Amino acid sequence: MLWCVRDFYVSGKGTLAPWAPPQNLVIVGLYRYSRNPMYVTVAVILLGWAAAFRSVGLLLYALAVIVAFHLRVVLGEEPWLAKQHGAAWQQYTRRVRRWF
Repeated sequence: MLWCVRDFYVSGKGTLAPWAPPQNLVIVGLYRYSRNPMYVTVAVILLGWAAAFRSVGLLLYALAVIVAFHLRVVLGEEPWLAKQHGAAWQQYTRRVRRWF
């Protein structure tokens, strides 16, 4: 996760904060393998906790978070990125999958 935050700052020239998003499309580091490695990281951690504690409640929470992430990405972030980065975004989406 910290690697991705660093890539946002160094490569993207921005931050995770919505008021200071990356100016450049970040396609380095873990973004070469997933368009959303930070969301994947959080999902894996939550699923790991659910498994480690054998908790149905944590599993349901993890699944709810995963659905929320998916909706946020598909309905909010991806359209914004397509508008901001145009052809570069389209080329990137053809090369790198959304999640895995």
